[in-house]
Amino acid sequence: MRTIHAAPLLRRTLDDRPVADTAVLVTGDRIEAVAPAGELTAAYPGVRVRRWPGVLGPALVHDGPLPSAPTPRERVHALFGLGAAAVLADRVTDPGLRAAAARNGVALLASAHPPALIVGGRADLAVFADDGSCVATVVAGRLVHRRA
Repeated sequence: MRTIHAAPLLRRTLDDRPVADTAVLVTGDRIEAVAPAGELTAAYPGVRVRRWPGVLGPALVHDGPLPSAPTPRERVHALFGLGAAAVLADRVTDPGLRAAAARNGVALLASAHPPALIVGGRADLAVFADDGSCVATVVAGRLVHRRA
């Protein structure tokens, strides 16, 4: 299944300056294209288009302790509310938490790396509002968090 994620601004890495009217085409769990939104919608008519307010970019790598919550599942979902799709593996040592992370597609990384939107790469995306709060998080192509 294909989805186009579009926002007024997009950045390929967290250090890039945002560019206007650019979108990401996601197929399954992979990024198929990053291109002007109009080009993608014209090339893929009928594809679901999700238009988000804010800045669309790569999901974050969470390098601190996971947020506290009553259950492992809720701790993982708290990550999604921060715009994170990956966490350092050494922060997830509890078997229940590790299982919850795996069930929800969280990438467990040996070391932190700067996240980026890369064609052919895993579709981990996040949208942030002007105040820095997370509007939506996509993990491996699946929408896992959307602010009400």
